[in-house]
Amino acid sequence: MQVTGSMRSTGSKSWRSWDWRFHPNLLVPGRLHFPQLALRRRLGQLSCMSRPALKLRSWPLTVLYYLLPFGALRPLSRVGWRPVSRVALYKSVPTRLLSRAWGRLNQVELPHWLRRPVYSLYIWTFGVNMKEAAVEDLHHYRNLSEFFRRKLKPQARPVCGLHSVISPSDGKILNFGQVKNCEVEQVKGVTYSLESFLGPRTSTEDLPFPPATPSGSFRNQLVTREGNELYHCVIYLAPGDYHCFHSPTDWTVSHRRHFPGSLMSVNPGMARWIKELFCHNERVVLTGDWKHGFFSLTAVGATNVGSIRIYFDRDLHTNSPRYSKGSYNDFSFVTHTNKEGIPMRKGEHLGEFNLGSTIVLIFEAPKDFNFKLKAGQKIRFGEALGSL
Repeated sequence: MQVTGSMRSTGSKSWRSWDWRFHPNLLVPGRLHFPQLALRRRLGQLSCMSRPALKLRSWPLTVLYYLLPFGALRPLSRVGWRPVSRVALYKSVPTRLLSRAWGRLNQVELPHWLRRPVYSLYIWTFGVNMKEAAVEDLHHYRNLSEFFRRKLKPQARPVCGLHSVISPSDGKILNFGQVKNCEVEQVKGVTYSLESFLGPRTSTEDLPFPPATPSGSFRNQLVTREGNELYHCVIYLAPGDYHCFHSPTDWTVSHRRHFPGSLMSVNPGMARWIKELFCHNERVVLTGDWKHGFFSLTAVGATNVGSIRIYFDRDLHTNSPRYSKGSYNDFSFVTHTNKEGIPMRKGEHLGEFNLGSTIVLIFEAPKDFNFKLKAGQKIRFGEALGSL
């Protein structure tokens, strides 16, 4: 038999709001589960709330769940509460807003006396080699943004002339190899869809060359020559690396596709954690052709990389305050006056990041193309990626 009662006390305010519900099964010798009953009541109220309000209420509790030691809030799971997953919690962080704020901070001109200590701390933290910089004097850089985008001495990065594809930037090789089943590895064991990453192919008129089999798989729409294969290479730029990127080969850029998106961190640890991370983040896809067919270079944005700049594309504006999720915008460099696009020479300046990020190369080449790489190795702009 269930007994319902209401306990009130005029002497203590903390007892006035309690509405106890007793059940014989809950009466344990020497102990009553009053806190658990009250918690169930509160969770029942939460379940009746609207989804936005519930998310707002549960977000701080989830943060405490993961931060507090020894699983202090783990008993809550016994009464039906479940924390938001770490991935969902991280995705809810306003990384785009934080990146724009960081960009504004980077453009603030530092007093002359403050430049050396600030830049020296950054150099020590991330292992920057200032002997390679075109200007070694730290007082020359008016703000952090100028320091991030510092140029190198011409002889600091000789361009390899023996191999057809070179590294477009400094960084770390996360993955490379042949594209299989239209899936590309962002790190070992974690893949993403090639079509989600590059976006759907446009009409034949907008392509630099007609697709081989328009009705076939996405891979077949990219491969233009019989006997060729698709290859990929992922290069991660750390905060201490040289932040400009260059043309990896002789090719012609005919099309730019800009995906507004999140600005989550792209370090290798995060790439193992979040599936299709590169497909969620903002990115700029440059496509065209080289001597063996299709060639593309994608600059992937990341936290604090609110600005991706392509030197020959003045219409590109990244990290805008508002965008539609899943949207993208296209721009063609092929016009009535320029029917070929933008020709790029191997090693030529192409663009820059405001901080470290990731570059993804996806290209078509004959089956005997070989990478001269090892996974995890450090590489510098101008060094060989592979050749026939």
